[in-house]
Amino acid sequence: MDDNRHGKPFLVIVMAVIMLCGASMLPLSQLTGGRLRDFNLLADIVKITDDTTAVATQPDASAPVDKALIAAQAEEEQERVMRLDTLSEQEDDDAQQIVDTISRMPDPIASRQGDIVVMEDYTGNGSGLDRFKAALSQKDNRVVRIAFVGDSYIEGDIFTQNVRESLQQHFGGAGVGYVNMYSEFPGFRRSVRQSGSGWKVFNLGKGRANNAYLSLTEQYSVPDGKAKAVYKGVDKFRNADSWELSKFLFVSPDDAVVTTKTDDGEPKLHTVKGSTDVQCIELASPTSSFSVSTDCGSLAAIGVWLDDTAGISVDCMSSRGYSGVTLSKINVELSRSMRRYIDYDLIVLEFGINAMSAAQSDYSAYTRLMTKAVAHLRECYPHSDFIIMGIGDRGQKSGSEIKSMRVAPAMTSAQRDIARNSRCIFWDTREAMGGENSIVDWANANPSRANKDYIHLTHSGGAVLAEQFVKSLLHAIDN
Repeated sequence: MDDNRHGKPFLVIVMAVIMLCGASMLPLSQLTGGRLRDFNLLADIVKITDDTTAVATQPDASAPVDKALIAAQAEEEQERVMRLDTLSEQEDDDAQQIVDTISRMPDPIASRQGDIVVMEDYTGNGSGLDRFKAALSQKDNRVVRIAFVGDSYIEGDIFTQNVRESLQQHFGGAGVGYVNMYSEFPGFRRSVRQSGSGWKVFNLGKGRANNAYLSLTEQYSVPDGKAKAVYKGVDKFRNADSWELSKFLFVSPDDAVVTTKTDDGEPKLHTVKGSTDVQCIELASPTSSFSVSTDCGSLAAIGVWLDDTAGISVDCMSSRGYSGVTLSKINVELSRSMRRYIDYDLIVLEFGINAMSAAQSDYSAYTRLMTKAVAHLRECYPHSDFIIMGIGDRGQKSGSEIKSMRVAPAMTSAQRDIARNSRCIFWDTREAMGGENSIVDWANANPSRANKDYIHLTHSGGAVLAEQFVKSLLHAIDN
């Protein structure tokens, strides 16, 4: 009886090892369409040639993460099949002519000019930044607005905080621009001190979001009882310690009372009349802090903007886990209503890491969906120029080594096609980092420029990449 008891643990261990060895032989990534990563029991002992195991510790690294992208691809395929049944010969010829025109547009011979990664202009006539250039000529009389819209790559104002600082040094301006009403990790963002409570956040990925309130920020907040948001300037970045204009944008179908306060001044009560239009409470006075509070449960708070009266404003709008395709669902009428208070001269789209899968190299469907998203954004913001940022380099485990993800060039190519189809600017982020295997160098740098998930940048890395981006942007403006 004792011998039998002693033998059972050994038998269990042997069976477990056999099962793990069997699992390591299965092409899990291929069988699940990339939803599960391949597993190799001896990966850290024996060097293998199959490098489909992605290195990841953060949500964006699970491939693919964005469920909205999967749903959009399925919906697009269904629509395509339906169109094929009804497509006339003339429509077929027209569609082919568009494809032929796009295919005739040449890729740039080189993405670099010396130490500058060039802004690749796919407008066909070199007009990709004309609106932005025209806005800069008025920078002494108004705010020139740039929106960076992306995923967790720019979360916490990483990269964009340094772009903002540099551009404000060149062209003037102050303040951090857009800030949401509530952050689960307010200390992660270094460019503003944010606090508050009582807000229920809605977006396309969480909760039952009302499309009527979805703007470029892709989120809005509703008071859950007494809600308050507080923002204070910091001295870690130039021009971030104070600002001239504090704006609170919201939609309130019912009458409401909103309280605001700047610095040590007395609280101001604002009586709001119910309306389905976007409303704005603006306080025009130099300040280093701003707070807003309300208990109106039907009020949808879009966000707060902290700016100067002139110069450059750079907004950071990040949505963790998003691929960008949901931008085609933001409300056009809401965007038009917002433009009375906040309009953009340049919109930079930073997405892609949540559309990547180690088992997928064809991203043509993603290209089509993002092309539609850019067209929709143009309807929402007709006065804006657009820049598509390519993905940064991304790491992948090959045995015990870390190398660039094999499909990274394919995603970069797909994003370049988005810019080509949309007749806008493309900037090769991966090239700016150094190209193939640059993510490994960035993660091992001192100080580290990238996290050990081999995807996301550190604050130091964001500063280095921002320097490259601003250099490229200034070069494009001057040429």
